[in-house]
Amino acid sequence: MDSVTNHTINITSQNKTWLFVPATRIDRVAKAFASGADAVIVDLEDAVALKDKADARKALQQYHDSADYQAIWVRINKAGSESFIKDIALCQQMPNLVGVILAKCETPSDIEQAYQGSGLPIIALIESAIGLYHIDAMAKVSGLVGFSYGFLDLCNDLRVQVGTPAADITANQIRYQLVLISKVYELAAPIDTVYPDFNDEIGLSARVQLWSQMGMSGMLCIHPKQVAVVQQALKPTDKALSFAQRVVEEYERSGQAVFEIDGQMVDAPVIERSRQLLAK
Repeated sequence: MDSVTNHTINITSQNKTWLFVPATRIDRVAKAFASGADAVIVDLEDAVALKDKADARKALQQYHDSADYQAIWVRINKAGSESFIKDIALCQQMPNLVGVILAKCETPSDIEQAYQGSGLPIIALIESAIGLYHIDAMAKVSGLVGFSYGFLDLCNDLRVQVGTPAADITANQIRYQLVLISKVYELAAPIDTVYPDFNDEIGLSARVQLWSQMGMSGMLCIHPKQVAVVQQALKPTDKALSFAQRVVEEYERSGQAVFEIDGQMVDAPVIERSRQLLAK
């Protein structure tokens, strides 16, 4: 793995909130950054109608070349499509992009085409059964820094009914697979899918706590108001921080491999988890 890719993996792992902005509304990029989002993704894919894609590319190019430019990611269209070819050609003219979100990624070849064509780090967006089936093979491809997924598209492809307990089981299975493969191949921890109801702060907060507890690194956001909710939900409680602090302090004081705090046995995994929590 080259140093540039490794650096991008580290940065990607630190990004908790990934906010989409349609390329047809490039004026919203500044507002997206002002929301506090860790990363902004300008979308050339689903958020842009086919008839508007040429104008959207032109607007993105103009923004990239302007004095107002802030480093962004760009979501491009599916590999092999006519729009993909045009998107890659555009990326070649925008060297200051952070990286590419590749929509509807299904094979290692998709990633190879995007990486070789753009020269930019790739996050593969898994949106079909075929794509999910091939994540192990895709994880080995040069240029890939991480995975995310489009749950609604996956549900349609798998014929899973959205909003049911069955859908929740499926989502957690997908999360587990992506977390496992990402860890094995030393990619950034995966990014969770969008939460469609941007007015449901309670539901969004619960979702954030779920994916973060499963070991995922961040979340795709579709509205600026979701950014603060995600960031707040990721904050550890004072109780958790206090316990972690006492664990580390006692370990450093005593040097014991096993000890007790508040009636709970503490050993190596608990010490490591406490260090990770304090490091965040």
